[in-house]
Amino acid sequence: PSLPAGAAVPAEPLTHPCRPRSRSPPRYWVRSNPYQTNLLRDSVRRYLQLPADQTVLILHAKVAQKSYGNEKRFFCPPPCVYLSGPGWKLKQEQIKARDLGEEGFRVCGYMGLDSMGSSLMETQKLSFEEQPDAKGFSCAKALYISDADKRKHFRLVLKLFFSNGQEIGTFHSKLIKVISKPSQKKQSLKNTDLCISSGSKVSLFNRLRSQTVSTRYLSVEGGAFIASARQWAAFTLHLADERCTWSEFPLREGYIRYGSVVQLVCTATGITLPPLIIRKVTKQYAMLDVDEPISQLHKCAFQFQGSDRMYLCLSTEKVIQFQASPCPKEANRELLNDGSCWTIIGTETVEYTFSEGLACIREPVSPMPLITALQLTGGGDVAMLEVQGEYFHTHLKVWFGDVEAETMYRSPKSLVCVVPDVSAFGSDWRWLRYPITVPLLLIRDDGLIYSSSFTFTYTPEQSFIPGQQVLSDVPQDSDKLLDSIHQEFTRTNFHLFMQS
Repeated sequence: PSLPAGAAVPAEPLTHPCRPRSRSPPRYWVRSNPYQTNLLRDSVRRYLQLPADQTVLILHAKVAQKSYGNEKRFFCPPPCVYLSGPGWKLKQEQIKARDLGEEGFRVCGYMGLDSMGSSLMETQKLSFEEQPDAKGFSCAKALYISDADKRKHFRLVLKLFFSNGQEIGTFHSKLIKVISKPSQKKQSLKNTDLCISSGSKVSLFNRLRSQTVSTRYLSVEGGAFIASARQWAAFTLHLADERCTWSEFPLREGYIRYGSVVQLVCTATGITLPPLIIRKVTKQYAMLDVDEPISQLHKCAFQFQGSDRMYLCLSTEKVIQFQASPCPKEANRELLNDGSCWTIIGTETVEYTFSEGLACIREPVSPMPLITALQLTGGGDVAMLEVQGEYFHTHLKVWFGDVEAETMYRSPKSLVCVVPDVSAFGSDWRWLRYPITVPLLLIRDDGLIYSSSFTFTYTPEQSFIPGQQVLSDVPQDSDKLLDSIHQEFTRTNFHLFMQS
């Protein structure tokens, strides 16, 4: 059955008004039996009080340069995998309790291209090392795509196991575009595939004399910027208004062009470099008069705004400032050193989070569902939420906090559920004065919990708040509360339809 017709989602994000149910939802919605629901609800409540998440984070570049002939042009920066969350520690304790010891818990994995067969010989083995922040880390330094592979896009496939042989699951990267070599042509905004937009994530690396072994990646460690030979950081590249001071620094939309003032913000730590002017590099010269869109794998330099020819530079593992030399014959050029010439490339991050809760999971956690968007529609007095994303299947149910919703599977990219009445959360809608926000979860039949960054908020309707006395009890900062919820919805791309 199709979704009931509803009005278009407005551009302005709105929360869902609380109102009483006047009829039961249609019978085709699937729900667990009461005994199973009670068991799951206990597990979900414990999870909400103390989340024991296990997170798999994959970082990779947006584009990959193809190898030709016998060469192996390894992906740069190399795809990285991080394991984080308290759930890994709990799993280790469970395995210890079964007398399997430390060795039984050790996580290992294999990464390859999605076109490869099941043979592990075609993939790269990953060994995870524990970092000071307790995260497990590994990277695939020797992956490449040959000219025999004629695809224009591919995905990376990560398979994780415990060393006792138990499979954890299979995880996919986002799509990666295959290019033959960096474009030397001036990029046109009519074809934006290779352009870099404001607000997107990038990686910067430096390779002295084109030697692979000398590659250094801009990274952050101990609160400082470093040039690392092992790990790379993803930075959000913002286009700024160059007429404003650093303290104001309003951000702008659009594609990044040479000569623009930009800001680099580390996505993991939030640490920021001062405002920089991005310059095109040609034969180790910074070009001061170039105004064109930046393309993937271009050579570029970063001049500190307001400085006397000072550029972002690396010296072994340190990040320093380098003063460029003016070019006497050409005023539009400045001579750089090797450490000031960076290669820029767009990056992607995909994060998978799951928790076993009280369940004893025997099956792999994959396919891992990913929620990308939510859309609320109305049918009579029954509100329905369409959950959009990837890797959905028939064994998933949508939960609003610790309340299960009747759920219908539509496709691998769509689930539809009936929004539970607010009274299911122990709140009488007649006396609800303030918004109630609950997390949105996907739970598998066996109790495996998939968390998400999305939330759902119930708001009281003016017509259901009895008397002026209730309104006078609302604190003066209630507008701030509504504003914060509005911002939360904006952050998670949560656009809802309010019934008239």
